[in-house]
Amino acid sequence: MAAVTASLLPRMSLPAFSYSTRWVTFHTRIFSPRLLPALSLAVPGVSLNLPALLGDIWESVLRAVPKKKTSHAKKRHRQMAGKALEDVHGLCECSGCGATKRSHRLCQNCLRDMRQIWRENDSESANKPSVGKPAPLTDVRLALLHQTHLKTATVVSPRDCVKMSKQYLTAHTVDDAHITDIFSLAVTPKAVLSAGGSSTLHVHDTTVPSYPLKQSISDAHKLGCHHICTSRDGKVAASAGFGGEVKLWALNELTGEWSSSGEITGPSVKPGEVWALALSENGSYLASTTNDGRVNVWNIAGETRTKIQEYETASAGSGSFGMSVDLSRDGKYTASGHQNGSVYIFNNDTGRILYSLSGLAKPVRSVAFSPASTRLAAAGDAGIIALYDMKHGEHVGNLTGHSSWITTTDWSDTGEYLLSGSMDGKVKVWSVESLTCVATHTETDKALWAVRWLPKTSKCEMFCTGGANRSLSFYREATGI
Repeated sequence: MAAVTASLLPRMSLPAFSYSTRWVTFHTRIFSPRLLPALSLAVPGVSLNLPALLGDIWESVLRAVPKKKTSHAKKRHRQMAGKALEDVHGLCECSGCGATKRSHRLCQNCLRDMRQIWRENDSESANKPSVGKPAPLTDVRLALLHQTHLKTATVVSPRDCVKMSKQYLTAHTVDDAHITDIFSLAVTPKAVLSAGGSSTLHVHDTTVPSYPLKQSISDAHKLGCHHICTSRDGKVAASAGFGGEVKLWALNELTGEWSSSGEITGPSVKPGEVWALALSENGSYLASTTNDGRVNVWNIAGETRTKIQEYETASAGSGSFGMSVDLSRDGKYTASGHQNGSVYIFNNDTGRILYSLSGLAKPVRSVAFSPASTRLAAAGDAGIIALYDMKHGEHVGNLTGHSSWITTTDWSDTGEYLLSGSMDGKVKVWSVESLTCVATHTETDKALWAVRWLPKTSKCEMFCTGGANRSLSFYREATGI
């Protein structure tokens, strides 16, 4: 009996337990066994430690009953209550199919098309015999989903997809072309003009594979030159120095050498009065930006060289620094990029602002019109190249891939490719049609300040780069010729 009671009540103290056992034994001997069961007579002994026993029993009951658990996600939601961002209910246009969708959400139409393509590919692979290596995926409809809806009508073949990548080889490198950084490049059908922090302009001959130095123009700018540009026919050039002066240069077609043809700034010019430069197609007009946001257009065809237009981007003296400028080849538009990220398009016929473009919130270091004057490329510290349509002033696409500031851009002669250079020393070639990078070269880890396509005089394309490494690098397309 004692063993059974000890197993039922393990928490009872030894003295109390022994006392109750003796008491039960005494009474069972006196009274008849028919009165009460022996086990019930242990109640007085149990009642001695009842509070402690009930506490342990209640604790075991609580442990046995399952509790309602709260998931980690729900706890996290409660913690973030009142602190998380509001749900976005705005609508936007899908860049793949053009349908209306919720912002920051995947397009359901594109997802449905992709699932259908995947099902078709799975069924085709299931029907083919399993012997040998399975054929690679050649369906090009997946590529169409990543293109802008303006080009959904274009038929893309597998052969075109293979052509999306290009290769360029280093043709030649002119080491130490300048004693300081090369800030700007300008090209002609037969030469490359380079300008840097020194006072000398250099001219390299591009008709010879070694690209020799053909001419050095000494004391062109005492404080150095930051911008140089040429007309498309290669007969007129203009350069701007850190002292604020702008000088014009003319080509002697017989000797192939350049000589000064005058200045457009007077003796009272101040530093920063003229920054970026751009010449028109025939070299008759010159556009320049100022430190207060103005854009000036000069007529340099005559001997007087007068200012014929002055565009304002803000109230007098409060505009943002004009960091880049370009003139369209058809002469209709003037574009300027500014330090506050603004891009302005002016109509040269009416003398009024045509578009104020958005999309870049950081300084715009380069603006460039396409050869057909239908697109504008703008790039800068944001690390992307924004493309705009000139017919309606719409933002039609972005070229992303640079990891640093983009300092310069240039269109190819056909308008099919766009060239860009950045502060990380990388030069990229972009396909404007597919909005993808088709080639990347890294010759140096220093900044590239200027990249230019060379006029296409042979079967292969070529471009030139210059920057903080003080060298000129020439690249040609790997065509096997």
